[in-house]
Amino acid sequence: MTIEDVFTLIKGDMERVNSLIQTSLYSEVVLINQISQYIINSGGKRLRPILVLLSANAFSSNSKDTDKKNAHYITLAAVIEFIHTATLLHDDVVDESELRRGKDTANELFGNAASVLVGDFLYSRAFEMMVGVGSMKVMEILSHSTNTIAEGEVLQLLNCNDASTTEARYLEVIHFKTAKLFESASQLGAVVMEQDEAIELAMANYGMHLGTAFQLIDDVLDYSASSEDMGKNVGDDLAEGKPTLPLIHAMLNGTQEQAGLIKEAIEQGGLDKIDAITEAIEITGALDYTREIAKKEAQLAIAELENIPDSDYKEAMIALAHFSVDRKY
Repeated sequence: MTIEDVFTLIKGDMERVNSLIQTSLYSEVVLINQISQYIINSGGKRLRPILVLLSANAFSSNSKDTDKKNAHYITLAAVIEFIHTATLLHDDVVDESELRRGKDTANELFGNAASVLVGDFLYSRAFEMMVGVGSMKVMEILSHSTNTIAEGEVLQLLNCNDASTTEARYLEVIHFKTAKLFESASQLGAVVMEQDEAIELAMANYGMHLGTAFQLIDDVLDYSASSEDMGKNVGDDLAEGKPTLPLIHAMLNGTQEQAGLIKEAIEQGGLDKIDAITEAIEITGALDYTREIAKKEAQLAIAELENIPDSDYKEAMIALAHFSVDRKY
């Protein structure tokens, strides 16, 4: 199954999600509408809501009151996208980013203050919507998830410009900041379809490993893809002084001169020596190393699906795991 097949499989549900997103974005404050519409419609992959849809559909055949639960998983898919979008708005302000998905960031167009406040609006609207699902379990998962993501943001901030950041510390940031929402999205489908705890845990673990693989490949693409393919400037992480896994590996396995060059770039930020650093990353096999870690995470994700009933939706989740490491954008 290809990624295009996955999109086709959940096309009808995704249309319902997108419709709900557009309706729920409305505010009487015009600027909120402008910024919300701009960021939501800027071309994201919608992977996190897709995970909710795939997970819920994988268990729909053995669930009671399916019509009601269908409405709930559509709502939760939109909620997940709102939370993700809020984190993007805040991220771009913190990172002073100018480009996302090939377009100007909201903070570049509308200013930092407006972007932060609209991010807050999306968070609060997400919680309004999840209350309507009427499940304390859902509230528990999503409130814990947003709290963990915030902790991940602070951990990343502490790692910025710190060349002593270890691989373990960096992976912790990934698990908190990126993988947590993948984890919650996958788990919520099982929760809304009232699966047992073992299935819930398997789906949560699937999402966590998938999200980790996805972020690691983002780190690879930061040094190997074009700006047009990535939708952001190549080397953005280095410019912000973020010690991602390719940099950490190259620093540990390169020559003393290469290690010093990378250390200086992390501590000071900027792209003055990007060519020499990219060469060091290539020579030390840092991109291949990071890809291998991502592939292991993708295989761990697939392994968690072993006891999930066979269906097209299960095959789609397996396809997403492969896509996470094979993609070029």
